[in-house]
Amino acid sequence: MSNRLTPAIAPPEREPPLARGRRRRRRSSPSGPARDRIGYLFLTPWFIGMALFTVGPILASLYLSFTEYTLLKPPEWLGLDNYRQMLEDPRLHKSLAVTFVYVFVSVPVQLVLALALALLLNRGVRGLGFYRSVYYLPSLLAGSVSVAILWRQIFGKEGLVNQVLATAGIEGVSWVAHPDFALGTLIVLNAWTFGAPMVIFLAGLRQIPHSYYEAAEVDGAGPVSRFFRITLPLLTPIIFFNLVLQLIGAFQSFTQAFVISGGRGGPSDATLLYTLYLYERGFGSFDMGYASAMAWVLLAIIAVLTGLNFLFAKRWVFYGN
Repeated sequence: MSNRLTPAIAPPEREPPLARGRRRRRRSSPSGPARDRIGYLFLTPWFIGMALFTVGPILASLYLSFTEYTLLKPPEWLGLDNYRQMLEDPRLHKSLAVTFVYVFVSVPVQLVLALALALLLNRGVRGLGFYRSVYYLPSLLAGSVSVAILWRQIFGKEGLVNQVLATAGIEGVSWVAHPDFALGTLIVLNAWTFGAPMVIFLAGLRQIPHSYYEAAEVDGAGPVSRFFRITLPLLTPIIFFNLVLQLIGAFQSFTQAFVISGGRGGPSDATLLYTLYLYERGFGSFDMGYASAMAWVLLAIIAVLTGLNFLFAKRWVFYGN
């Protein structure tokens, strides 16, 4: 019998239950293509909605733009006749002129007001959250019918504007019914909706390091110099973002002009925005083929202007590291 001691063999360590559960889940969880298929399965409702309510109508309108379609009979193929007719349509040319004036005047005014108010609120005003919410409200309400009706009353013959002018001995006119001023009321209404770009400007201002202003102040730079040499260059990406969004939104404006003009673009087509004329041709005259062609022309205009913005952005937009 050997006197050597046999070394004791330690029993194997038992794996904690939590670790065993995790390993089982890893083994049973799908990976690779199986996991992708499950993801696509959950996305199926979105794909169906996208096909039925977005892609389908877009392709249908593209087809209808080459047809004569009045909702009462099947579409009849016309080729490019609808687009040729647009070249000879004086009301369409008028609507384009009105829309371009509306967009290129109201959007800059709106952005200037938004930036000015953002600079004011960025100076450490108490109750910033409250003021930010209050100034954002016009952006939420301006597209509603109720605000458009209120705007028509404010600028009417007996409206608030004329009542204020009467206190100074000035006799006002019905601003919404005068061909020279009706479009101006729409421009003021769109400029009043500065809440959304103001909030974005305010967020951009808060990202500018305060040390930049301190260094400039030490070098003797005044408030105006600091604004044009620090604030404005560093805000150019935000300005570009707001500019693109507001341009696209302004071209799509409809409710305000429809309510204020009674749906006709009056007086004397002074408020005949492009979208309003498109609605009139499509749902007033039931000329859906022509209205579809107008919709695609509007898409092309917005796409071209957006592309130009991106093309020239490299010349004035500063993206700092």
